[in-house]
Amino acid sequence: MPASPFVKRMASAPVVAAIAAATLTLTACGRDAPANPSSAHPPAAVSVITATPEAIEVSFEYPARLHGAREVEIRPRVSGILLKRKYEEGARVKAGQSLFQIDPVPSETAVARAEADLAAASARLEQARREAERLKPLVAAKATPQRDYDDAVSSQEVAAADVLAARARLKSARLDLKYTRVESPIDGVTSRALQPEGTLLTGPESLLAVVTQTDPIQVRFGLPDSDRARIDGDIASGRLKLPDDGRFRVRVLGPAHPNLKTTGSLDFTDVRIDPATGSSEAQADLPNPERQLRPGEFVRVRLEGAVRPDAIAVPQRAVLEGPTGRFVYVIAEGKAAVRPVTPHDWVGDRVVVDGLSAGDQVITDGVLKIGPGAPVAVTAPADTAAAKPGA
Repeated sequence: MPASPFVKRMASAPVVAAIAAATLTLTACGRDAPANPSSAHPPAAVSVITATPEAIEVSFEYPARLHGAREVEIRPRVSGILLKRKYEEGARVKAGQSLFQIDPVPSETAVARAEADLAAASARLEQARREAERLKPLVAAKATPQRDYDDAVSSQEVAAADVLAARARLKSARLDLKYTRVESPIDGVTSRALQPEGTLLTGPESLLAVVTQTDPIQVRFGLPDSDRARIDGDIASGRLKLPDDGRFRVRVLGPAHPNLKTTGSLDFTDVRIDPATGSSEAQADLPNPERQLRPGEFVRVRLEGAVRPDAIAVPQRAVLEGPTGRFVYVIAEGKAAVRPVTPHDWVGDRVVVDGLSAGDQVITDGVLKIGPGAPVAVTAPADTAAAKPGA
């Protein structure tokens, strides 16, 4: 006969009890069992350097342009026909070397005329002098009026003035004759001739050529106002020291001059700031005996010789960018800690920073796999050679 519902409920009760007991046992086991050691993250392996203050030589680079130390326009001082060009275009010339010859005949004629005028004036002066000397004893003997003697003395003085004027005209005529030989006032390199032979020159209005002095050569560049203010402030506070002579060394850089060893000294910095560029003009003279550097060339200049005493530098890869600025990771109690820093100068693969203290353990490698407070383990120190100024 079929079982009643009551019998069915009784028969299922032991099954339910067994299931409940099994569930409680599993729960208890899960609560009391130890965690799997493999599920915890091990400390991240990192490399570090020890922040060490040292004297670090720093430099500053700017775009620049080369100019001749002196660029002189060759212009005639007298008018006349240009007879001959006496130099090779593009060649070196010496100071005093003749470059052009203007027709000297008119000037030679003027010199001859001035010499004749001087001779006539000298003769009149001599005649007036003899007349005054002849009348002087007659006046003393009262044999002639005093007025005649006074007139003779005045004539002698006028004749003397005429002689002075004639000498001045002769000197001017001789100068004009000399100026028909157009000379270079400096040592340098010539440009092409700007006036052909046979041209009627109208004096200084006529430009004949340009002579450029290329040894030394001058480099000019703009020094940004912000950089200048920062450099001046660092010098005043002792954070930056210049060479013993108080001037930066200047070196020219560029793909056209990879092996150029020439250096000069910064010898001029304008006090005025260009409102269009926000920079002041600076310049330096550099030796250029082989004419490797040419006027008009665009280059880069490096200001060298300055030293930051007791500065701390870290590899560039250690400096990171965050929402609040630049920072590095340092090790504090076995964990990574954020340390804000202020970068200043790039020196090779390092950067000089503020914000670190001597002895800080700066993480250089492995920074991408850690975060603030992450446990770290130092596997090996960073390459110490990379921390040297010459690396």
